[in-house]
Amino acid sequence: MGAILKFANAVDRLNAGVGKVLSLAVLAMVLIVFLIVVLRYGFSLGWVALQESYVWLHGLVFMLGAGFTLQRDGHVRVDIFYRGHSRKFRAWVNLAGTLLFLMPLVITIAWVSVPYAADSWARLEASREAGGLPGLFALKSAILVFCVLFGLQGLSLMARSVATLFSAGTAEAPPRPGEGI
Repeated sequence: MGAILKFANAVDRLNAGVGKVLSLAVLAMVLIVFLIVVLRYGFSLGWVALQESYVWLHGLVFMLGAGFTLQRDGHVRVDIFYRGHSRKFRAWVNLAGTLLFLMPLVITIAWVSVPYAADSWARLEASREAGGLPGLFALKSAILVFCVLFGLQGLSLMARSVATLFSAGTAEAPPRPGEGI
């Protein structure tokens, strides 16, 4: 059980680190939008690349932050299966949900995204807008990074669920980072 929890802790640390970096990206988005508004309405200036930069950052925050959000139990769930039940019951729900829904979704997205990103890399795809940002291929690759981070966090959730289910007596797996906050 110790190796399973070490793996889960390592994944949790990885996604927590990604979450911290992405919090800076959110700050950058806010500052960029502020700059766009000031430039447009104060000076009648605007650049497509600047507009695209906050849209691309927004996409990165959502894609790369999905694993962090799962780690912090921030995704929407149907509480009717959770509310008022024991930790072991919740572990069963998490295990079943991860196996039946999350992992097949991640695998499907990865399967479809590999040729999509590879084609973009082959063409070194850039924005279609005149004056837009280069490197759209890198943004499309973030879909695959999403699959890795979200999939690893799903495996961490499964590991913690298994540890909870097979813990002896009243002993339970240690709480995830951020649990109870």
